[in-house]
Amino acid sequence: MAEYQAPLRDIRFVLNEVFDAPALWASLPKVAENVDPETADAILEEAGKIAGGVLAPLNREADEQGSKWDNGEVTAPDGFKEAYQTIVEGGWNGLGGNPEFGGMGMPKTLVAQFEEMMQGANMAFGLAPMLTAGACLALDAHGSQELKEKYLPNMYSGVWSGAMDLTEPHAGTDLGIIRTKAEPNDDGSFNVTGTKIFITWGEHDMAENIIHLVLARLPDAPKGPKGISLFLVPKFLVNEDGSLGERNSFSCGSIEKKMGIKGSATCVMNFDGAKGWLVGEENKGLAAMFTMMNYERLGVGIQGIGAAEASLQNAREYALDRIQSRAPTGAQQPEKAADPIIVHPDVRRMLLTMKGYVEGGRAFSTYVAQWLDISKYADDDERREHAEGMVALLTPVAKAFLTDRGLEACILGQQVFGGHGFVREWGQEQLVRDCRITQIYEGTNGIQALDLMGRKVVGSQGKLYELFAQDVANFLEQNADNEHLHPFLEPLAAAVERLDDVTEHVLGQAGNSPDAVGAASVDYLDLFGLTALGYMWARIVKAAAPRAAGDTSGFYSGKVKTARFYFDRLLPKTVSLAEGIRSGSDAMMALTAEEF
Repeated sequence: MAEYQAPLRDIRFVLNEVFDAPALWASLPKVAENVDPETADAILEEAGKIAGGVLAPLNREADEQGSKWDNGEVTAPDGFKEAYQTIVEGGWNGLGGNPEFGGMGMPKTLVAQFEEMMQGANMAFGLAPMLTAGACLALDAHGSQELKEKYLPNMYSGVWSGAMDLTEPHAGTDLGIIRTKAEPNDDGSFNVTGTKIFITWGEHDMAENIIHLVLARLPDAPKGPKGISLFLVPKFLVNEDGSLGERNSFSCGSIEKKMGIKGSATCVMNFDGAKGWLVGEENKGLAAMFTMMNYERLGVGIQGIGAAEASLQNAREYALDRIQSRAPTGAQQPEKAADPIIVHPDVRRMLLTMKGYVEGGRAFSTYVAQWLDISKYADDDERREHAEGMVALLTPVAKAFLTDRGLEACILGQQVFGGHGFVREWGQEQLVRDCRITQIYEGTNGIQALDLMGRKVVGSQGKLYELFAQDVANFLEQNADNEHLHPFLEPLAAAVERLDDVTEHVLGQAGNSPDAVGAASVDYLDLFGLTALGYMWARIVKAAAPRAAGDTSGFYSGKVKTARFYFDRLLPKTVSLAEGIRSGSDAMMALTAEEF
């Protein structure tokens, strides 16, 4: 089994050569005061060491051992507590945090690269810092100054961790029907009572305190999603001097037995009049929580890339080493009993598909992170609003498309191994099991597709979509005379035109059929994602092609050749997706429930 190595060469290429992130950072004064190219490179280097040297070696044993529950207490797998302390000592929990409260203030374009390395090395562990960072983001955006001063410094440092508590046994996607209640106290606090399920790292022994952000209803709250409030509920109450006080009145009732990410604790949390404090406005909790959830949704998409990268590394090493049969063109290594399986076209198809999705997906997640940075830090209102629209449009694509392709890459890697991919010792079956959850949590991929098609595209009457379409159109126009890009611009323009036509078609259908959006949504997101990655590969070629001719390493020439595979073999899938969408909802809705 290959040992995970952080893909630093490709990460640096995407940041510095494809997107020129240092120029973006320099254009944002609040970012420029915290980061420069040298600092960013040092962060990447150290992140790579932690991912490959600290987290990856724990991944297999943590899967075997799992977290342990005993009478409400949860013990993380061996080595996790020490690894978490490494994260604390390096200040990694606060990498993107607000400097006013002890965060480092690093841009998302940089933080996303650390997240990918951490998730690719050890997804079960990586969920703990990921959730803490998301909780910090929600608290910083919506909490009172008093709450921020009291909780954020220790959360950014990692001494305290964070968790988000949304789901209840009867309420998953439909959070409007939650039953957890919050009763006001005379001192401004609230007593929170109810049961939450599927709470990742809701209880553990790695941090001194765990800060839960809990959705609950006030006594006179309106029914539905407009009656939900958000509360900060700490495991240990915090005294006025910042020291830890008594244990709050909630506990972990059990942890789930899961298909994957077994090293992480997925908790049932029982709140029994636990003391909490309102975050944001009454009955506006869902909007506040979505600040955290949107962060997590890009983070989950990045998990998909991380798992796919690990799968690619494993499969590539195996394909170079494993010998079976001869190449169709004749023996490539006649001194051996057979040739390495990488000579066979179908093995190359699998490896190139993985490579196309991994490297294109890495560029896409960085592209989305770029818009997040502009939306957060730009001084110009028009520039910021444009970026906010792009983030709204692209977030569901990043979450769903990158995790769908992530699982596909893990399965393809398993297939490269053949029977060895089905047994534990090679690590591939764990990647398949771990990656599977990414399509489910933080809003299933079907829900992401509905969000994209219904809220973002149809809900804006296509205006948000036009932001992306115009960005691609600008690229096509600006590079019309680039000889390196000539083989790629025409198929990219055709794919965007296809997406334009389908978008217009669904916008027209949506007013006539209530099922039109739901019937089109999943295929539409796939079509959008394939087209977006085509755009990313064109940008990669623009950066790589001028250096490919004299490239003895194969790095730049490999980029151009992988782009050709993507455009020849993967982008054409948009044709069949478009035809399926245009067929409408009639066939999908024709059966009665009994006919299933």
